[in-house]
Amino acid sequence: MSIIKVENLSKKYRISRRKRNIIYSASTTIRDELTDTIKKPFQWLSGQKTSKENVWALKDINFEVEHGEILGIIGSNGAGKSTLLKILTRITPPTEGKAIINGQVSSLLEVGTGFHSELTGKENIYFNGAVLGMRKKEIERKFDEIVEFAGVGKFLNTPVKRYSSGMTVRLAFSVAAHLEPDILLVDEVLSIGDAAFQKKSFGKMEEVTKQGDRTILFVSHNMEAIQGLCKRTILLDKGKIIKIGPTEEIVRSYLGSSKISPAEKTWENIHQAPGDDIIRLKAVRVKDESGKISENIDIRKPVFIEIEYWNLKPGPQRVTGLHFCNEKAVPLFTSYDLHNLDWREKILKTGLVKSICKIPGNLFAEGRIFANITVSTYLFVLLKHAKALNAVSFNVFDPFSGDSVRGDFKDSWAGLVRPMLEWENVFEEKEII
Repeated sequence: MSIIKVENLSKKYRISRRKRNIIYSASTTIRDELTDTIKKPFQWLSGQKTSKENVWALKDINFEVEHGEILGIIGSNGAGKSTLLKILTRITPPTEGKAIINGQVSSLLEVGTGFHSELTGKENIYFNGAVLGMRKKEIERKFDEIVEFAGVGKFLNTPVKRYSSGMTVRLAFSVAAHLEPDILLVDEVLSIGDAAFQKKSFGKMEEVTKQGDRTILFVSHNMEAIQGLCKRTILLDKGKIIKIGPTEEIVRSYLGSSKISPAEKTWENIHQAPGDDIIRLKAVRVKDESGKISENIDIRKPVFIEIEYWNLKPGPQRVTGLHFCNEKAVPLFTSYDLHNLDWREKILKTGLVKSICKIPGNLFAEGRIFANITVSTYLFVLLKHAKALNAVSFNVFDPFSGDSVRGDFKDSWAGLVRPMLEWENVFEEKEII
């Protein structure tokens, strides 16, 4: 018998818009919204009309999950992943259809929900644990594990308002990760904290999945985590299920979908481009050493990633980042232009910025390479303004010409990257003993 059975599940939202000559953008402020709310009765009296639009966040979703299964859920932003989990946790009801759940459900949807800044770390463990459905005896039994995992033992009796943001999310995740429900719903929580804690968090999730007695629905943009934890995965797009099947096959389909521009991605409408009221992306291109947009790159030759973005507000410390992964979504390496101090110290005016990153030849291994783009402001931490996952991709090929790192070796070559390193061989003519 299935522990979760979803039948014809749909969720509709109604969006109201006043008919007026104002275009809402990312720069619309809270003051604007409050002013509009105050004006609304007078606008109604004056005859201004409101238009209503129905948006289906989910439409005709059907699937089943067996006891002990770890099911992945992937898709682009706005695909309906988080809405699906919110329906399963009873946070929001479906418009149509139903979800039959046989067991206790707990969720890690928003880490830190239920934390109170005036309470100490110890008090928040009990408070947050209760919010997440843990009984007092269960919290007491796991208290030491929670504290040790979070690494905040010295600060247990300190109010959480004096914690750093990193300490807060570590403690919040630790409480949530030690739940023991029949069904656990997880939404993008392995991206919290620093790199060391993310690795620790992933290890905890692996430990939970290996126990085999807990059913998990795992939503993430991290394809490496999805492939490491889930045997079966659902691909959502615009509220509909595109595919369900073995994780490797579904991830390959997602990364290779037609929505991912091979070598060039442009955003014609600035209001629909990734970003906020400070930065908006305009275009990303892959170019070869001749300056032409190219999807196929000789392994021996350099490749150039060209990023264009709109700087919408004057400001300093604009930093562009590139995050490369292969077709299995395994991270290869990351590069930021943090070392470019002359550029960073400039106060940029509003206008179009072009950043070009040169990656030398004989660095990538053969295969399909995907590039994620970020544009941030650096004020001791990176404050991301614009992000585009799998913005462009390109194919790296080896011509077997003898002058690449493989020489005339024709067999497969292992490794995520393939740098050409310097080797030195020294021969000494000596008698063999």
